[in-house]
Amino acid sequence: MANGKLVVSDLDFTDIKENLKKFLQSQTQFQDYDFEGSSLSILLDILSYNTHYMAYLANMSTNELYLDSADIRNNIVSLAKMLGYTPNSPRAPKASVNIVVNDGTGTSITMQKGTVFTSSVNNTSYQYVTNEDITTTPVDGVFTFSNVTLYEGTLVKFKYTVDETDVDQKFIIPSPNADTSTLKVTVQNSVSDTTTNTFTLSSGLTGVGSDSKVYFIQETTDGKFEVYFGDGVTGKKLDTGNLITLEYIVTNKTDSNGAKTFALQGSIGGFTDVSITTNSVSQGGAEGEDNQSVKFNAPLNFAAQDRAVTTTDYETLVKGIYPNALSVSAWGGEDDETPRYGIVKIAIKPGSGSTLTDQTKLDIVNGLKPFNVASVKPEIVDPETTSVLLTTNAKYDAKATTKSKDTLKADIISTITNYNTGTLQKFDSVFRHSKITGLIDDTDASILSNITTLKIRKSFSPSIAASAAYNVYFRNALYNPHSGHNMASGGILSSTGFKVTGSNEEMFLDDDGNGNVRRFFLVSGVKTYANNTQGTIDYDTGQVTLNSLNIASISNIRGAASTVVEITVVPASNDVVPVRDQIVEIDVANSLISVEEDSFVGGSAEAGVGYTTSSSY
Repeated sequence: MANGKLVVSDLDFTDIKENLKKFLQSQTQFQDYDFEGSSLSILLDILSYNTHYMAYLANMSTNELYLDSADIRNNIVSLAKMLGYTPNSPRAPKASVNIVVNDGTGTSITMQKGTVFTSSVNNTSYQYVTNEDITTTPVDGVFTFSNVTLYEGTLVKFKYTVDETDVDQKFIIPSPNADTSTLKVTVQNSVSDTTTNTFTLSSGLTGVGSDSKVYFIQETTDGKFEVYFGDGVTGKKLDTGNLITLEYIVTNKTDSNGAKTFALQGSIGGFTDVSITTNSVSQGGAEGEDNQSVKFNAPLNFAAQDRAVTTTDYETLVKGIYPNALSVSAWGGEDDETPRYGIVKIAIKPGSGSTLTDQTKLDIVNGLKPFNVASVKPEIVDPETTSVLLTTNAKYDAKATTKSKDTLKADIISTITNYNTGTLQKFDSVFRHSKITGLIDDTDASILSNITTLKIRKSFSPSIAASAAYNVYFRNALYNPHSGHNMASGGILSSTGFKVTGSNEEMFLDDDGNGNVRRFFLVSGVKTYANNTQGTIDYDTGQVTLNSLNIASISNIRGAASTVVEITVVPASNDVVPVRDQIVEIDVANSLISVEEDSFVGGSAEAGVGYTTSSSY
């Protein structure tokens, strides 16, 4: 019998064993052999398992050669390094404060680096420190330290002595929670020569010569960070006997985000009577960069080539400067509704909190300066939130579940919440109607269908007792099937209440279906229009403009005092797309969710007679 051939492309255990059996059966010596009933079956198992394991190992090893398929941290970091990318370390929360020394005397006072302050978040105390010496002089006899940045954590020093004979010597930052953005590296010539030089972090090789006092940083195999220096060609080479000092802050990362009040521990220049005013609460604390983030950002960072030219460059560089950024969107100012040339706008959704502090925005702008095109000015703006309000009616088969209506409703709310937090709330996350309705149907096997409609809402903060115009940009087309649509009932726009100067009536807004925004008040539940041309509504672009509105006060919203007026509209599409600085999120708390037993499957109706459905509009 001719020899059989092994099928080497089949790498599953069963396939391997069957291929081996077929091969042996094709040999003259084994034509009548009972493979399953003999000891040879065990040998085939061993060979098959070994082949399967080796194939699996080869496959996994090959995966580790490429950044997009690697799973092992060390390999991901190494591949990212080839692209010139270093993962971000943990970041310490930062706060900005003003400090007045009430008992200060003399011509100047210096607040030493490492001055300790305390604060608390959720009844847990945290330590904050300064990261530089700050000197101030009195103004009208008052010593004030303005815009002092406080870092959460402990200031740590670690020292090394250079030994060129030790080929394995490494300069490791020993703490896994070190914030490398606070790292200060100094090199003293020797024990006897106290001349000290400060080395700066090299962000690239451009301009780095043989005498450049720079250091480099990389993540090690155990997740810590290593500082290393030049070789005498690229960067200054260190000599045996040089004393290296690494000074940095060890942080609790995200735990102390949101600290608001601070107290001095010890003294400032020998003075203890101080008043501290918080300019911005602590924010920006972040975990070290995870694998998925490294795999995503490393290629983009390589594409940026240490310069900010395209909007993608800005988005990538901002994530490096501010690792706590959950989502970043950048666009040219010329693309705004009101064009502004020579600027690039950057909207940032932080991982903690809703907006960035002024100090954090300034830090990011300053961090972008080395990469900026000289003629372009970056501007950090707060995200604009577009809230989606759902009205959902779900029908279920009571015979298919033991759950109550309330339990099913709670489950549906949980489904919507998970979609909201897991998919939305980023600049590039579209609200997709079919996706959310499918998830609602899949919440429980007993749910037969759901009708889900939606409205969208934005708000604006008016100037009180001052006449002003306001623009609200939905940036999504609005529902207007024909001119005059729903005019008698108020069109597709509604608002929360407010009062205008010169009137005691609570005012509201609607539209006439023809592009006009109207202002009205209620008399015994009937609308009385005070202004039929209070503004305009562009149904194609979703822009609402209010003209010369002098608001005296703002009504409570949902029983609570408010500083904003809310505008709610009906979109033309059930999919809501975020544009530029917009973030779409579902207002779960104010969505209407109902669950009812399906009468048709329950047999209470005959062929659908009397069966009730919810409107899809």
